[in-house]
Amino acid sequence: MKLLISTSSFGEYDDAPVKKLKNAGFEIELNPHGRTLKKEECVKLLNDKVGLIAGVEPLNRDVLQTAKHLKVISRCGAGMDNVDREAAKKLGIRVYNTPDAPTQAVAELALGLIFGLLRNISKNDREIRKGIWNKEMGNLLSGKTIGIVGLGRIGRKLLELLNPFKLKVIACEPFPENKFVKQNNIRLMPLEELLHEADVVSLHIPYNNETKNLIDMGKLSLMKKSAILINASRGGIIVESDLEKALLDGVIKGAALDVFDKEPYNGPLKNLENIILTSHIGSYARESRIQMEMEAVDNLIKGLMK
Repeated sequence: MKLLISTSSFGEYDDAPVKKLKNAGFEIELNPHGRTLKKEECVKLLNDKVGLIAGVEPLNRDVLQTAKHLKVISRCGAGMDNVDREAAKKLGIRVYNTPDAPTQAVAELALGLIFGLLRNISKNDREIRKGIWNKEMGNLLSGKTIGIVGLGRIGRKLLELLNPFKLKVIACEPFPENKFVKQNNIRLMPLEELLHEADVVSLHIPYNNETKNLIDMGKLSLMKKSAILINASRGGIIVESDLEKALLDGVIKGAALDVFDKEPYNGPLKNLENIILTSHIGSYARESRIQMEMEAVDNLIKGLMK
Protein backbone atom coordinates (compact mmCIF):
# COMPACT_ATOMS: atom_id res chain seq x y z
CA MET A 1 0.00 0.00 0.00
CA LYS A 2 1.27 3.43 -0.95
CA LEU A 3 1.36 6.34 1.50
CA LEU A 4 2.18 10.02 1.18
CA ILE A 5 3.82 11.96 4.00
CA SER A 6 3.26 15.61 3.15
CA THR A 7 4.83 17.27 6.20
CA SER A 8 8.24 18.43 4.99
CA SER A 9 10.21 17.65 8.17
CA PHE A 10 8.65 14.27 9.03
CA GLY A 11 11.18 11.88 10.56
CA GLU A 12 13.92 14.49 10.58
CA TYR A 13 14.52 14.28 14.33
CA ASP A 14 13.79 10.58 14.85
CA ASP A 15 13.35 7.98 12.10
CA ALA A 16 11.25 5.68 14.31
CA PRO A 17 7.90 6.83 12.83
CA VAL A 18 9.10 6.14 9.26
CA LYS A 19 10.61 2.80 10.28
CA LYS A 20 7.33 1.77 11.86
CA LEU A 21 5.50 2.41 8.60
CA LYS A 22 8.11 0.54 6.53
CA ASN A 23 8.06 -2.42 8.95
CA ALA A 24 4.29 -2.54 8.54
CA GLY A 25 4.82 -3.03 4.81
CA PHE A 26 3.89 0.40 3.49
CA GLU A 27 5.52 2.04 0.48
CA ILE A 28 6.23 5.66 1.44
CA GLU A 29 6.56 8.79 -0.68
CA LEU A 30 7.85 11.91 1.07
CA ASN A 31 7.06 15.52 0.24
CA PRO A 32 9.42 16.29 -2.69
CA HIS A 33 9.11 20.08 -2.39
CA GLY A 34 10.30 20.74 1.17
CA ARG A 35 7.38 23.11 1.88
CA THR A 36 3.61 23.16 2.23
CA LEU A 37 2.08 21.51 -0.82
CA LYS A 38 -0.13 23.45 -3.21
CA LYS A 39 -3.51 22.20 -4.39
CA GLU A 40 -2.31 20.90 -7.74
CA GLU A 41 0.66 19.16 -6.08
CA CYS A 42 -1.69 17.42 -3.65
CA VAL A 43 -3.79 16.17 -6.55
CA LYS A 44 -0.75 14.75 -8.34
CA LEU A 45 0.86 13.14 -5.29
CA LEU A 46 -2.34 11.59 -3.93
CA ASN A 47 -3.24 9.95 -7.23
CA ASP A 48 -2.32 6.40 -6.16
CA LYS A 49 -2.14 6.72 -2.36
CA VAL A 50 -4.34 4.91 0.18
CA GLY A 51 -3.08 6.88 3.16
CA LEU A 52 -1.84 10.38 3.92
CA ILE A 53 0.05 11.78 6.87
CA ALA A 54 -0.96 15.38 6.39
CA GLY A 55 0.42 18.79 7.19
CA VAL A 56 -1.46 22.03 6.53
CA GLU A 57 -1.84 21.68 2.75
CA PRO A 58 -5.31 22.34 1.27
CA LEU A 59 -7.31 19.12 1.44
CA ASN A 60 -10.56 20.52 0.13
CA ARG A 61 -13.39 18.80 -1.72
CA ASP A 62 -11.72 19.19 -5.14
CA VAL A 63 -8.50 17.57 -3.95
CA LEU A 64 -10.21 14.72 -2.10
CA GLN A 65 -12.50 13.86 -5.00
CA THR A 66 -9.49 13.22 -7.22
CA ALA A 67 -7.82 10.95 -4.64
CA LYS A 68 -9.71 7.84 -5.73
CA HIS A 69 -7.74 5.38 -3.59
CA LEU A 70 -7.41 7.46 -0.42
CA LYS A 71 -8.83 5.78 2.69
CA VAL A 72 -7.22 7.62 5.63
CA ILE A 73 -5.96 11.14 6.38
CA SER A 74 -3.84 11.27 9.52
CA ARG A 75 -3.20 14.90 10.35
CA CYS A 76 0.20 15.43 12.02
CA GLY A 77 -0.98 18.20 14.32
CA ALA A 78 -4.09 19.44 16.06
CA GLY A 79 -5.64 21.90 13.60
CA MET A 80 -8.14 20.52 11.12
CA ASP A 81 -9.17 23.67 9.26
CA ASN A 82 -7.31 22.62 6.09
CA VAL A 83 -9.33 19.39 5.78
CA ASP A 84 -12.86 19.34 4.37
CA ARG A 85 -14.13 16.77 6.85
CA GLU A 86 -17.64 16.77 5.45
CA ALA A 87 -16.34 15.89 1.99
CA ALA A 88 -14.03 13.26 3.48
CA LYS A 89 -16.93 11.63 5.30
CA LYS A 90 -19.04 11.49 2.13
CA LEU A 91 -16.11 9.97 0.25
CA GLY A 92 -15.51 7.35 2.95
CA ILE A 93 -12.14 8.79 4.01
CA ARG A 94 -11.37 8.46 7.71
CA VAL A 95 -9.75 11.55 9.27
CA TYR A 96 -7.61 11.66 12.43
CA ASN A 97 -5.46 14.26 14.18
CA THR A 98 -3.00 14.45 17.09
CA PRO A 99 -4.47 17.05 19.46
CA ASP A 100 -2.52 16.09 22.58
CA ALA A 101 1.11 15.94 21.41
CA PRO A 102 1.57 19.64 20.47
CA THR A 103 -0.20 21.02 23.54
CA GLN A 104 2.79 21.53 25.83
CA ALA A 105 5.01 22.83 23.03
CA VAL A 106 2.55 25.45 21.77
CA ALA A 107 1.68 26.60 25.28
CA GLU A 108 5.37 27.00 26.15
CA LEU A 109 5.98 28.99 22.97
CA ALA A 110 3.06 31.30 23.79
CA LEU A 111 4.53 31.85 27.25
CA GLY A 112 7.93 32.61 25.73
CA LEU A 113 6.39 35.13 23.34
CA ILE A 114 4.63 36.85 26.23
CA PHE A 115 7.93 37.28 28.08
CA GLY A 116 9.68 38.33 24.90
CA LEU A 117 7.24 41.20 24.41
CA LEU A 118 6.97 42.31 28.01
CA ARG A 119 10.75 42.55 28.44
CA ASN A 120 11.59 43.65 24.85
CA ILE A 121 13.95 40.69 24.51
CA SER A 122 13.99 40.37 20.71
CA LYS A 123 14.21 44.12 20.18
CA ASN A 124 17.07 44.46 22.65
CA ASP A 125 18.94 41.62 20.97
CA ARG A 126 18.60 43.28 17.56
CA GLU A 127 19.82 46.62 18.93
CA ILE A 128 22.92 45.15 20.56
CA ARG A 129 23.83 43.49 17.24
CA LYS A 130 23.62 46.96 15.66
CA GLY A 131 25.90 48.43 18.31
CA ILE A 132 23.07 50.10 20.26
CA TRP A 133 23.19 49.78 24.06
CA ASN A 134 19.67 50.81 25.11
CA LYS A 135 18.17 49.71 28.42
CA GLU A 136 14.50 50.00 27.48
CA MET A 137 12.13 49.59 30.41
CA GLY A 138 9.87 46.54 30.29
CA ASN A 139 7.03 45.16 32.38
CA LEU A 140 6.45 42.32 34.81
CA LEU A 141 4.00 39.57 34.00
CA SER A 142 3.12 39.13 37.67
CA GLY A 143 -0.08 40.86 38.67
CA LYS A 144 -1.32 41.40 35.13
CA THR A 145 -4.71 40.45 33.67
CA ILE A 146 -4.36 37.64 31.15
CA GLY A 147 -7.13 37.14 28.60
CA ILE A 148 -7.32 33.70 27.01
CA VAL A 149 -9.47 33.44 23.90
CA GLY A 150 -10.23 29.73 23.67
CA LEU A 151 -9.98 27.33 26.61
CA GLY A 152 -9.18 24.19 24.68
CA ARG A 153 -6.18 21.97 25.41
CA ILE A 154 -3.58 24.66 24.68
CA GLY A 155 -5.43 27.51 26.35
CA ARG A 156 -5.83 25.44 29.51
CA LYS A 157 -2.19 24.32 29.44
CA LEU A 158 -1.00 27.93 29.09
CA LEU A 159 -3.00 28.86 32.17
CA GLU A 160 -1.40 26.00 34.09
CA LEU A 161 2.03 27.35 33.14
CA LEU A 162 0.97 30.83 34.26
CA ASN A 163 -0.26 29.75 37.70
CA PRO A 164 2.87 30.87 39.61
CA PHE A 165 2.53 34.46 38.39
CA LYS A 166 -0.60 35.30 40.38
CA LEU A 167 -2.50 36.72 37.46
CA LYS A 168 -6.09 37.78 37.13
CA VAL A 169 -7.48 35.33 34.57
CA ILE A 170 -10.31 36.15 32.19
CA ALA A 171 -11.39 34.05 29.22
CA CYS A 172 -13.74 33.86 26.27
CA GLU A 173 -14.97 30.32 25.67
CA PRO A 174 -18.43 29.26 24.45
CA PHE A 175 -18.15 25.69 25.77
CA PRO A 176 -16.10 25.89 28.99
CA GLU A 177 -15.16 23.02 31.28
CA ASN A 178 -16.86 24.36 34.38
CA LYS A 179 -14.65 22.40 36.78
CA PHE A 180 -11.47 23.86 35.27
CA VAL A 181 -12.95 27.36 35.24
CA LYS A 182 -13.89 27.15 38.91
CA GLN A 183 -10.60 25.59 40.03
CA ASN A 184 -8.59 28.31 38.29
CA ASN A 185 -10.81 31.22 39.33
CA ILE A 186 -11.43 32.21 35.71
CA ARG A 187 -13.96 34.89 34.88
CA LEU A 188 -15.72 34.16 31.60
CA MET A 189 -16.86 37.06 29.44
CA PRO A 190 -17.61 38.09 25.85
CA LEU A 191 -14.65 38.77 23.57
CA GLU A 192 -15.20 42.53 23.45
CA GLU A 193 -15.14 42.80 27.25
CA LEU A 194 -12.04 40.61 27.47
CA LEU A 195 -10.16 42.75 24.96
CA HIS A 196 -11.03 45.86 26.95
CA GLU A 197 -9.79 44.47 30.28
CA ALA A 198 -6.77 42.31 29.44
CA ASP A 199 -3.12 43.35 29.61
CA VAL A 200 -2.14 40.24 27.65
CA VAL A 201 -4.43 38.59 25.08
CA SER A 202 -3.51 35.12 23.83
CA LEU A 203 -5.49 33.47 21.03
CA HIS A 204 -6.08 29.71 21.13
CA ILE A 205 -8.98 29.12 18.76
CA PRO A 206 -9.46 27.21 15.49
CA TYR A 207 -9.75 28.87 12.11
CA ASN A 208 -13.24 28.66 10.65
CA ASN A 209 -15.93 30.89 9.16
CA GLU A 210 -16.70 32.37 12.58
CA THR A 211 -13.09 33.18 13.49
CA LYS A 212 -11.83 34.33 10.08
CA ASN A 213 -10.65 37.96 10.40
CA LEU A 214 -12.03 37.96 13.96
CA ILE A 215 -9.43 40.41 15.26
CA ASP A 216 -9.78 43.49 13.07
CA MET A 217 -9.22 47.18 13.78
CA GLY A 218 -12.53 47.39 15.59
CA LYS A 219 -11.45 44.68 18.03
CA LEU A 220 -7.90 46.00 18.33
CA SER A 221 -9.26 49.45 19.19
CA LEU A 222 -10.96 47.95 22.24
CA MET A 223 -7.64 46.93 23.76
CA LYS A 224 -5.50 48.93 26.15
CA LYS A 225 -2.70 50.95 24.59
CA SER A 226 -0.35 49.06 26.92
CA ALA A 227 -1.70 45.62 25.92
CA ILE A 228 0.04 42.89 23.92
CA LEU A 229 -1.50 40.32 21.59
CA ILE A 230 -0.27 36.74 21.02
CA ASN A 231 -1.37 34.42 18.22
CA ALA A 232 0.03 30.89 18.21
CA SER A 233 -3.17 29.29 16.94
CA ARG A 234 -3.98 29.86 13.27
CA GLY A 235 -3.30 32.49 10.64
CA GLY A 236 -6.28 34.34 9.22
CA ILE A 237 -7.79 35.04 12.63
CA ILE A 238 -6.09 38.46 12.75
CA VAL A 239 -6.43 40.96 9.92
CA GLU A 240 -2.71 41.53 9.41
CA SER A 241 -3.07 44.92 7.71
CA ASP A 242 -5.15 46.17 10.65
CA LEU A 243 -2.60 44.83 13.11
CA GLU A 244 0.18 46.63 11.24
CA LYS A 245 -1.70 49.94 11.50
CA ALA A 246 -2.54 49.33 15.17
CA LEU A 247 1.12 48.73 16.01
CA LEU A 248 2.31 51.73 13.98
CA ASP A 249 -0.27 54.08 15.53
CA GLY A 250 0.17 52.88 19.11
CA VAL A 251 -3.32 51.39 19.37
CA ILE A 252 -1.67 48.48 21.22
CA LYS A 253 1.87 48.14 22.55
CA GLY A 254 3.00 44.96 20.84
CA ALA A 255 2.17 41.63 19.26
CA ALA A 256 3.71 38.24 18.60
CA LEU A 257 2.66 35.95 15.75
CA ASP A 258 3.67 32.36 15.09
CA VAL A 259 1.05 31.94 12.35
CA PHE A 260 0.09 33.96 9.29
CA ASP A 261 -2.60 34.23 6.66
CA LYS A 262 -0.09 33.18 3.99
CA GLU A 263 3.03 31.19 4.86
CA PRO A 264 5.96 31.62 4.46
CA TYR A 265 5.27 35.18 5.61
CA ASN A 266 6.94 38.03 3.74
CA GLY A 267 4.82 41.07 4.56
CA PRO A 268 5.18 44.53 6.08
CA LEU A 269 4.96 43.37 9.70
CA LYS A 270 8.64 42.44 9.31
CA ASN A 271 9.48 46.14 9.34
CA LEU A 272 8.04 46.84 12.80
CA GLU A 273 10.05 46.84 16.02
CA ASN A 274 7.14 46.10 18.39
CA ILE A 275 6.29 42.67 17.03
CA ILE A 276 7.88 39.22 17.34
CA LEU A 277 7.52 36.91 14.33
CA THR A 278 8.22 33.16 14.37
CA SER A 279 7.85 30.69 11.51
CA HIS A 280 4.93 28.51 12.68
CA ILE A 281 7.14 26.67 15.17
CA GLY A 282 4.48 26.05 17.82
CA SER A 283 4.84 22.26 17.73
CA TYR A 284 8.56 22.34 16.91
CA ALA A 285 9.89 21.12 20.21
CA ARG A 286 11.81 17.92 19.54
CA GLU A 287 10.02 15.86 22.18
CA SER A 288 6.55 16.98 21.12
CA ARG A 289 7.33 16.63 17.43
CA ILE A 290 8.46 13.01 17.79
CA GLN A 291 5.38 12.18 19.88
CA MET A 292 3.13 13.86 17.33
CA GLU A 293 4.65 11.94 14.42
CA MET A 294 4.33 8.61 16.23
CA GLU A 295 0.69 9.35 17.05
CA ALA A 296 0.06 10.24 13.40
CA VAL A 297 1.58 6.92 12.30
CA ASP A 298 -0.47 4.97 14.83
CA ASN A 299 -3.65 6.73 13.72
CA LEU A 300 -2.90 5.98 10.07
CA ILE A 301 -2.29 2.30 10.70
CA LYS A 302 -5.39 2.07 12.90
CA GLY A 303 -7.53 3.73 10.25
CA LEU A 304 -6.31 1.46 7.45
CA MET A 305 -6.90 -1.65 9.54
CA LYS A 306 -10.60 -0.86 10.00
